[in-house]
Amino acid sequence: MAFSPYAFAARKSLSLQELARRAPAVFAEQAAACTGPKYVFISTRDIVTALMEAGFEPTLAVQTNSRGGHAGHARHMLRFQPVVQALSLDDVLGEIVLINSHDGRSAYQLRAGLFRPVCTNGMLTAIGDFGLIHVSHRGNVVANVVEAAQRITREFGRVGEVVEEMRGTTLSGGEQLEFAREALALRYPDKAEPPVQPAQLLERRRIADVGDDVWRTFNAVQEHALLGGLRGRTATGRSMHTRGVRAIRENVRLNTGLWNLALKRIGR
Repeated sequence: MAFSPYAFAARKSLSLQELARRAPAVFAEQAAACTGPKYVFISTRDIVTALMEAGFEPTLAVQTNSRGGHAGHARHMLRFQPVVQALSLDDVLGEIVLINSHDGRSAYQLRAGLFRPVCTNGMLTAIGDFGLIHVSHRGNVVANVVEAAQRITREFGRVGEVVEEMRGTTLSGGEQLEFAREALALRYPDKAEPPVQPAQLLERRRIADVGDDVWRTFNAVQEHALLGGLRGRTATGRSMHTRGVRAIRENVRLNTGLWNLALKRIGR
């Protein structure tokens, strides 16, 4: 397979100034006061700089809203693309997803991610044990994070194999509806009756997703579930539109859960 033609046109790289505007916690100068004496503070800025020097370009940055006025220490998520793209699929790029906070509540998390330039929805993969790596705030954190990112990048070929297997596996109409039902249960775990019907998640927003294979079914469902915008009804019968997922923790939970639903369809 040839390297993706989207490799350098998919997303614009972000400068450090743009990162600071979108996710101020990246540039925290010290840890939150609530952290313990064993917590080793490493600014995410140092991680970003090291990853850029190692050949990764930041393309997205978000952080959670801080209710207690601690925006400088809030959970934040960054996405990086390798300058030399290791995933050779025609409409998918491999990414590194970095999640961290400076309040002592989480280690650095690195995940394998996929990005589709055609629809700009980023998905997270979890294949085997390389898809999620925790790096604690101890020891040589910067070197450990860079090594983990490089390790994930080397495994992108396995992700490509799985995507191709999904493309080659056809689902019947009933199997697609069951996929959508499971996705709704994942999206609305506390609601006996979700606000929309499973068939709505199967509606294709673009020609690229028209088809009966696992890959295109997954992408249609994933985009509807994360971006929202579907017309539905509340438990009291009031008309509404589904909301998009903004919280980092919920984005990761739902994204990973949907990917695992797709893996089940190919026996993984």
